[in-house]
Amino acid sequence: MFFRSQICLSLFAILGGLCSQAQATEPSQESVAARFKDYKSACFELLDCKSGKTFRYNADQCSKRLAPMSTFKIFNALAGLDSGVLKGADHPMKWDGEKRWADAWNQDQTLATAMRESVVWYFQKVASGVGEERMKKYMQEVHYGNEDISGGITQFWLASTLSISADEQVDFVKRLYFDALPFSKRSMTIVKQITELKKTPLGELHGKTGSDRQAGKWVLGWFVGYVVHEGQPYVFATNIQSADGAWGKQAREITEQILQESGLL
Repeated sequence: MFFRSQICLSLFAILGGLCSQAQATEPSQESVAARFKDYKSACFELLDCKSGKTFRYNADQCSKRLAPMSTFKIFNALAGLDSGVLKGADHPMKWDGEKRWADAWNQDQTLATAMRESVVWYFQKVASGVGEERMKKYMQEVHYGNEDISGGITQFWLASTLSISADEQVDFVKRLYFDALPFSKRSMTIVKQITELKKTPLGELHGKTGSDRQAGKWVLGWFVGYVVHEGQPYVFATNIQSADGAWGKQAREITEQILQESGLL
C-alpha cells in the first residue's frame, strides 16, 4: 500500500509538472488589445529568452522612443554601483527636509528603498555623483536609447533629452538578466535583487515603473522588467500614453494581467 501511494504521488507530481509547464502560452493580439483600449497609444512586448521568440502588440509603438522616466533608475543604479558612488543595496542618503509630493520620499533612503519607492531625489544625487563624463561613457558602452544626456545630469531622463524604445528596453533588460552589460557582475546582481517585486507559484517578477506627469496629468506610463517561469526568463516592456490616466501603476497592472493570463505569473 505504501509503494502504491508513493507511485501515485510520483505520477501526480509528474503530471502536475507537465500541467504547470503547459500553462505558459503566448498572449493573443485580441486579448492584449482589449487591455489597452482606454489609451491613446500603447505597446506591449514579451521576449521568450529560451526560444528567442518575441510577441509584440503594436510593433510601431514598440519601436518609438520615449522618455524612460523612472525606468532609468535601473541604469542609474548600475552606474552608481559600478562607479563606487553607491556601495551596495543599503547605501544611505539623508533626506534634505524638502517636502515632495510622495510621502515615502520624505525620509532617509537606501538604494533598495529608493528603487522600491521610485525616489527621484535619491537618484538625482546618484547621477550627480557619477557625473556627466562617466555617465556619458556608460551610456555609449550600453547603447542605451539615443544616449543623449545633454538635458542636464539630474534631469536628462525626466521628459528631457534621453529617449528609448520598448524594443531597446527589452534588449537592455535581457542583457542585465544574463550579466551581459558592461558593468560588474556584482552591480548587476544587486540591481536584479532590488528590482524583485513579487513571487507566485508560477513565476518571479522583477521590474521598474516609470511615469510622466505634465500639467498635473499622467501622460505616459512604463513598466519594464522580466519574469522567471519554470527557470526561464521572459523579458517585457510596456508603455501607455493618454491625455491623462497613463502612468506606471496602470502599465504594471496591465502587464501583470497579461503575464497571468499567459501562465507566467
